[in-house]
Amino acid sequence: MKVSEACRWLGIARATYYRWKAAVGTKHTDKAEERIRELCIRHKFRYGYRKITALLQVEQRINHKRVQRIMQREGLQCRVKLKKRKVQGQPVHPSENLLKRQIYAEAPMQKLVTDITYLPFGGKMLYFSSILDLYNGEIVAYSIADKQDTSLVLDTLNQLPEQEKMLLHSDQCSVYTSFAYQKAVKGKGITMSMSRRSLDNNHWVVDYVLTHTCSLDALNWIEQHYDIQRRKIRRTDTSLYEI
Repeated sequence: MKVSEACRWLGIARATYYRWKAAVGTKHTDKAEERIRELCIRHKFRYGYRKITALLQVEQRINHKRVQRIMQREGLQCRVKLKKRKVQGQPVHPSENLLKRQIYAEAPMQKLVTDITYLPFGGKMLYFSSILDLYNGEIVAYSIADKQDTSLVLDTLNQLPEQEKMLLHSDQCSVYTSFAYQKAVKGKGITMSMSRRSLDNNHWVVDYVLTHTCSLDALNWIEQHYDIQRRKIRRTDTSLYEI
């Protein structure tokens, strides 16, 4: 039945029907949209519309402009990493390097190292602050937040027990050299140690352990840096490979 006949039978104007259709409409299930969403979630929003198009074209014929429109409409764009220019300045309260690459401890809670690790989560970044015991490689305190500020590291520091002769080593990040953090460290009776700026050879320990023990660990790293799907796209159609 035509639209004009249906409207005449219902006793309404065609303009009324089209206004209703534009305002309400019937959202049909788009298989391509569902597949695009599935691919974006699987690859943790690291792929743009060109790579998603290349993956879809293995299964079906689809235009990259359509993929781009769907991703923009549904908010499935690739998460873009903005390059931040670091301002090299003097730290507020630096400490002497007392660890001196002596990463072996004779007792628990004797030598601790702390650092902040970036965790990509969907379209945003989370910050994982942790303190690691060099005696057995155990993470004795940690906090996760969506801001890298002094409150994050203070929350991690406050989880440490009261104990004498503890050495806590960090880099010269602004949150560690801040007045509030240094005051909290001294209040707990902890001896602070810091690596020299641009010469941090002690933090490979905590970086290595975090990379291999966090819930977003080795599998994420392998997928990001050695993606099989990415190599397939590169072999089949290099013009669609997005840098």
